[in-house]
Amino acid sequence: MSIYQATASAPVNIACIKYWGKRDTKLILPTNSSLSVTLDQDHLRSTTTSRADPSFKQDRLWLNGEEDEIKDGGRLATCIKEMKALRRQLEQQDSSLPKISGYSVHISSLNNFPTAAGLASSASGFAALVASLAALYQLPTDPSHLSLISRQGSGSACRSLFGGFVAWQMGEKPDGSDSYAVQVAPREHWPDIHALICVVSDDKKGTSSTSGMQRTVETSPLLQHRIKHVVPERMRAISEAILARDFDAFARITMQDSNQFHAVCLDTDPPIFYMNDVSRAIIALIVEYNRVSLANGGKLKAAYTYDAGPNAVIYAPKENLKEIVELIIKYFPQTEPFKDPFGLFTGTGVQGKVVDGFNEAVAKPFSPGAVKTLIHTRVGDGPRTLGAEEALLGKDGFPLKK
Repeated sequence: MSIYQATASAPVNIACIKYWGKRDTKLILPTNSSLSVTLDQDHLRSTTTSRADPSFKQDRLWLNGEEDEIKDGGRLATCIKEMKALRRQLEQQDSSLPKISGYSVHISSLNNFPTAAGLASSASGFAALVASLAALYQLPTDPSHLSLISRQGSGSACRSLFGGFVAWQMGEKPDGSDSYAVQVAPREHWPDIHALICVVSDDKKGTSSTSGMQRTVETSPLLQHRIKHVVPERMRAISEAILARDFDAFARITMQDSNQFHAVCLDTDPPIFYMNDVSRAIIALIVEYNRVSLANGGKLKAAYTYDAGPNAVIYAPKENLKEIVELIIKYFPQTEPFKDPFGLFTGTGVQGKVVDGFNEAVAKPFSPGAVKTLIHTRVGDGPRTLGAEEALLGKDGFPLKK
């Protein structure tokens, strides 16, 4: 008997122009366009195996080994239903195809990073879900078309269906048919963009993105100014900066948009606080690091950005990462050795230090563990279809025991 199964992985993306606010909460249609960098799956990814089988009684999903309820009409159910509908269309067009669209599916998904910790686990998770179902159903995989479906699971998931630098076009139509992701430039266009993720907290956040952004839409006058007057120009300018490989412009826009996103959260009633003292200290360090470069006749060397949580993502050209890691570790000693995937430090390990001319008084050193871990990664590719040896479901169609 045939086994109908496929496994795929999908990347995390971190936005430079932030998505915050929906104009349609069911279809997940945003109040503004957004743009992100896709990160390397060799370091951060969600992996998902999907299987269709006539013996399965209902659709079931396991996340990191724990079963997750698929609620009727919920986001998971919507994505699965839409993917089955695409398969059904294929079966109607080609009678030789096995009729698997009517089978229930078992889905097992695994993140290799903390879930719901401000590291966009829902984006990579829903993108991996859609990518694995697309492989299972052998759909013609146009990522923009698939992004229409992953968007209905998690808005930012539509951007994880591409590698490189990705825009989510907000669209205008009420049915959402023009609200999808497009690639601004592939990873190969600007492969020197690296990222250092400073994991400040791996706890679940106090205010979820879903509830937080709707409070902002309802109560923040600043958001209305942002979506009408600020974001359209920033989307144009940062796209130009990416195509020109202009890091100075890219960094300036990225930091400005992070600041405005958190200003909009503060402008919400009651206010939402996602950053903490550690987050703000990292901003001070990057601002001073850039000031030294500008004072010496150079350009911006790093850009911070924060999503809906305290974790910092620092984008920089790869040649600056060694200095940035040394800077962060000087102020935030690590309890575990720095994992050095790119071999920046040979033999001696990392010694915390600052560049010449740096004003060390801009922040106070924190005790070990204030930044729990550092993850060094880079711009990466889009979803990957994986071999059977990476499957997360056993022969019985249930999650493999790790």
